[in-house]
Amino acid sequence: MTRPSFTEALATRPWLLADGATGTNYFQMGLVSGDAPEMWNFEHPDRGRSLRRRFIEAGADIVLTNTFGGNPHRLKLHNAQGQVREINIAAAKLARAEADAVGRPVYVGGSVGPTGEIMQPVGALSHDEAVKAFAEQALALKEGGGDGIWIETMSSEGEPRAAVEGASQAGLPIVTTMSFDTNGRTMMGITPKAFGALTAALPAQPVAIGANCGVGASELVATVLGISESRPDAAVVAKGNCGIPQYVDGHIHYTGTPELMADYARIALDAGAKIIGGCCGTSPEHLASMRKSLESYTKGSRPSIELIEQKLGPVSELAKGVDAAAAGAARRERRRGN
Repeated sequence: MTRPSFTEALATRPWLLADGATGTNYFQMGLVSGDAPEMWNFEHPDRGRSLRRRFIEAGADIVLTNTFGGNPHRLKLHNAQGQVREINIAAAKLARAEADAVGRPVYVGGSVGPTGEIMQPVGALSHDEAVKAFAEQALALKEGGGDGIWIETMSSEGEPRAAVEGASQAGLPIVTTMSFDTNGRTMMGITPKAFGALTAALPAQPVAIGANCGVGASELVATVLGISESRPDAAVVAKGNCGIPQYVDGHIHYTGTPELMADYARIALDAGAKIIGGCCGTSPEHLASMRKSLESYTKGSRPSIELIEQKLGPVSELAKGVDAAAAGAARRERRRGN
C-alpha cells in the first residue's frame, strides 16, 4: 500500500479523526496518580499498544504517542530527565507498530506537551533552553517513526513559539494546539483569535493549529469558531474533552456520552475543524461514535452559539466573544437580581 503523507492526507481528505485520551484511559488500565505515564512505554508497552489499537479499531486516522510529559523538564520530576531520547523513541515505535498493522493509512503524531516551567521574563526558563528541550524530544519522536510533531495544551505566547522552533529541527510537519480553559482564554490569557495571529507570524508554519482539552465540547467548538475566523486559511484542530469532569466514588468521571461526542464531531466540522478528536475522558467507544457520525455527514454551515449550547451545553460569556467589561457588567446585574 502506497500511503499518502500526513500533509497530503490533510490537504485531500474532508476530515481526519484523531484519537482520544491517553491519561484518563491509562488510569482505568491501572496508572496510579502521581506516576509518570511516559514510563509505561517501558513498564507496560502492551497496554500502550492496546490503547492505540483500540483507537485505530474505533476509526482513528491519527494516534498520538504517550509522550505528553516527555521533555527533560517534566521528566526531571521523576528523575528521568536523562531518558528523553529512549522514552520518546520507545513511545513512537509502539504507536508506529499499531499504525502499520492495519490496511489503511494511520498517522503517528508525536505528542509534545508544555515544560511545566514559566518562561522568562516572568519565570526562569529562557527561550533558548526551551527550544533545546523541545528539539531533543522532537528529534527522538522522529527517530522512533513519528509522522509529525503534535504540540498540545500550550497556554502562553512564548512556549508555542519555542516549541515550534525546536520541533522544526526534526523536519516533520507540526501541529500546535492551545488549551482554552479559562472563560474562553488560555491560563495565560490568550484568546483564540490571538492564537491565530500568533501562529500566522511563526517562521516555521504548522500544518494545523487548534484547541485541545479545555472545558468540554461546547467551549471547545466556540474556540474553533474563533480560531477559524482568525485563520480561515488554516487547517484547524478540535480535540475537546468528553464533557465535564465530575468526582464520583473516588474517581474522575467525564459526563460526555457517545451521542454527545457524535454531535460534537459534526458541529466541530461545521465550525471549521479539519482534524477532530477527543481529549480527557474520550474512550475508544466515544471515538467510534464520532467516526460513524462523521462518515454519514456532509459539512454544513457554521453553527451559531445558540446551536452549540442547545446540542453540547453552555458556553461562557467570554468564549462567546463578549468583551470582558460587558461580561463583568452582566455578572454584576445577575448578582443584583435584575
